[in-house]
Amino acid sequence: MVRTRTQANRNPQEPDLANVVANLQQQLLQQQQETNRLREQIAQLHQMPHENEIPPQDDPAPPVVSQVPEARQGVPQNFRVPLAPARMQANPPVVQEDLLYERFRRMKVPEFEGLTDPIEADNWLMDIQVILDFMGLTEQERVLCASFALKKDARHWWITVQMHRNVAAMSWQEFVVEFKAMYYNREILAAQQDEFNSLKQGSMSVMEAVKKFE
Repeated sequence: MVRTRTQANRNPQEPDLANVVANLQQQLLQQQQETNRLREQIAQLHQMPHENEIPPQDDPAPPVVSQVPEARQGVPQNFRVPLAPARMQANPPVVQEDLLYERFRRMKVPEFEGLTDPIEADNWLMDIQVILDFMGLTEQERVLCASFALKKDARHWWITVQMHRNVAAMSWQEFVVEFKAMYYNREILAAQQDEFNSLKQGSMSVMEAVKKFE
């Protein structure tokens, strides 16, 4: 048998070219499939939430401690007491007046009913001034306490004074002026002074004359 030239020159161990190409195509197809599989896995991982990832939240409200002054931050929450308003008064005016009235009442203050006798008015004014001096009151407190002792006609007179005067800011001297203008009738006072002088010049002693006018 005679071999052809081509067959004589071919290496019997050389692989067939068609088989090589087929193998390469098979490997390329497998790699492409593997690549597609990896891409699908990566896409699934992106769609799944991460275990350690914290979901986004709205801005939380500031902690209560941040709204408390620094001087109070060391105090436990259950011991914190709301701050009192700046304008809150420790003792309201009504309470202060009640306490002042109780002090004044315990002094056994004589009442004044508005008699027309200027001697009686003068005696009451002197008595109450002694008490007010002893209590050590302010000008306005003296006026307030004196008004507590005014009764009947004198109370009505004081109401009329309140209608045209700011008695809350009235000084004690201003009260005395108003009081004397109302109850110190000069004509009656002069007549009683003349009567008192005549009694002293007579058989009565000074003490007897004073008792007559009491």
